[in-house]
Amino acid sequence: MSNERLIYLPLGGAGEIGMNCYVYGYGPEGAERYIVVDLGVTFPDMDTTPGVDLIFPDIAWLVERADRIDGIFITHAHEDHVGAVGHLWHRLRAPVYARAFTGALARLKMEERGQDAEQVNVVSPWPETVKAGPFSVGFLPVSHSIPESAGLVIDTPEGRVIHTGDFKIDPAPVVGEAFDFDLWSDVSKPGVLALVCDSTNVFSHHAGRSESMVGPEIERLVQAQQGMVVATTFASNIARVKTLAEAGKRAGRSVCLLGRAMRRMVETAVETGILTDFPSTIPPEDATQLPRDNLMLIVTGSQGERRAASAQLARGKYLGLKMAEGDTFLFSSKTIPGNERGVISIMNAFSEMGVDVVDDNGGLYHVSGHANRPDLETMHKLVKPKYVVPMHGEHRHLREHVKLAAESGITGVLAPNGTCISLSGEAPQVVEYVDTGRVYLDGAVQIGALDGVVRDRIRMALNGHVVVTMIVDEDDVPLGDPWVELMGLPETGRSRAPVVDVLEEDLSQFVNRAGRKTIADDEKLEDGLRRIVRQSANDELGRKPEVTVVISRLS
Repeated sequence: MSNERLIYLPLGGAGEIGMNCYVYGYGPEGAERYIVVDLGVTFPDMDTTPGVDLIFPDIAWLVERADRIDGIFITHAHEDHVGAVGHLWHRLRAPVYARAFTGALARLKMEERGQDAEQVNVVSPWPETVKAGPFSVGFLPVSHSIPESAGLVIDTPEGRVIHTGDFKIDPAPVVGEAFDFDLWSDVSKPGVLALVCDSTNVFSHHAGRSESMVGPEIERLVQAQQGMVVATTFASNIARVKTLAEAGKRAGRSVCLLGRAMRRMVETAVETGILTDFPSTIPPEDATQLPRDNLMLIVTGSQGERRAASAQLARGKYLGLKMAEGDTFLFSSKTIPGNERGVISIMNAFSEMGVDVVDDNGGLYHVSGHANRPDLETMHKLVKPKYVVPMHGEHRHLREHVKLAAESGITGVLAPNGTCISLSGEAPQVVEYVDTGRVYLDGAVQIGALDGVVRDRIRMALNGHVVVTMIVDEDDVPLGDPWVELMGLPETGRSRAPVVDVLEEDLSQFVNRAGRKTIADDEKLEDGLRRIVRQSANDELGRKPEVTVVISRLS
């Protein structure tokens, strides 16, 4: 009996939305060859990851097996699928494969991080395939909210696996390929062992809407406005950016793109031939010279990002352009859960300026790029897999998708991050649980989520920080009293005296009472000083701060 097996292991993206990273392996147990599907990021927030720039999946398990990775396949160019390529590739050093548009952006990311961009290989869509160890992989075009998205046809010795990537069933996506039922039916005819499938909108029971449906509504809105019109959407949604630009042109307005990501996406789409008829635009310096009712801005920052163009306009000015009373700001986007606070803050800032804010609560100006429940059912019936393995979703989405598969008589496999599934044999089974987690990009350094850096930062943010400094001579005699510096704490406490004075007085009393052995022992002295500060601060402020003790000994 063969001991070879086909395994599937999500390291990110299964149990969360974002940070996608999936592993397929085939071979004898412990000696499998691997391919990786997507290397994405997720984004920090000030509550749980203050100061962090980006969050990556922890690929330590993969790094230990890097010599057995035969390829990294990127399904599309959204940041949660391609954003970590430049940051993590040097640890894996396997060839990267993508379609042209995705490949162009992946190469830019590699160059930005000083990596070899030539490691990114551009692959034509199905039926072209890439041989990667025991796998043969083809890019199957699919509609989504970014051009040239693809599912993957993964042929293995155990049978065919289809990995959908992010998808929707859209017959008229404006930019990019329409969903091709015949193509997906054809690749499924030989039989599909497993459909590893997007689960994002499994709880949305209405049929998905086409990208082409929002164009007329946006055009009516823009036509009706008097002042300057500003619209924001995901920079990667090239179809929506084009729709917005065309609406501005038809309303007789000059169009200006604001934000580095927006310009990069449009330029890359033009360079790779995806966009051939994008309306002409003007630079920001020309936009400042035009009458407001002749101008439309398309800007970054639909999720409330502090450094994006939307937030900077909300704070006052961006590249010489300002919002004014009577202008209109359109959010042609859905707010991702967790980003509500930043978005609402921007909305209120514009409201205070007298700007009319239009969001998409009514569903007129945005459609999702992910398949809703009826479209997932359609995909199940089209592919007819033996197993459905839900991915790209929170745990509740994965679990609901398993139930949905069961309604069609298909075995669903619940495999959140770290769950290694064998797809060989009579039925899927869990063969291993792998430690998974997150790695933070903190400035120029990658740190583990459990390293304590961010935890300490949160503690300082919540509790404040006190630095205690004390000098001791060579005979273990204090030279003067300890002194303190406060950070992030009130200057006056319950006693109405300066907190610094109260802490220094209590520390002085402690030092005067301390015996020679305590003064001579750095560890005992430090513990005592820290304890006094925390007790005194709690009495004065009702808060126990983080404390750093610096003891200087003269020799």
